Amino acid sequence: MKLVFRMGLVLASVLFLSACTTRIVDYTVISTKNVDISDMASYERASARVQGVDTAHTILIFPTGTPNMKEAIDRAIETTPNANALVDGVVNLRAWQIPFIYGQTSYVVEGTPLVKVKK
Repeated sequence: MKLVFRMGLVLASVLFLSACTTRIVDYTVISTKNVDISDMASYERASARVQGVDTAHTILIFPTGTPNMKEAIDRAIETTPNANALVDGVVNLRAWQIPFIYGQTSYVVEGTPLVKVKK
């Protein structure tokens, strides 16, 4: 009886807790700011990768908003002072839900910041 209960619990978890990640784009350089390309020699890579996330929730069956990729990119860039762009990264769309109760949809942007060197 315990085995049947455990198997039922595992099956219910698999059916009701669903999640997925979709890779939207890999990028070489991405920014939401105006960056002068001819001045790229004055930029350096930061030492650590950063992550920016923008999330929207679904309560019952009603979405409370829409995630925005631009906001996720801005949040990733703003984690490093004087950064204007991100290089060598990826944008993912992540979603999970407990059907008819609660869920989240998020854009997740990861990359290495390009920092303007002060002269």
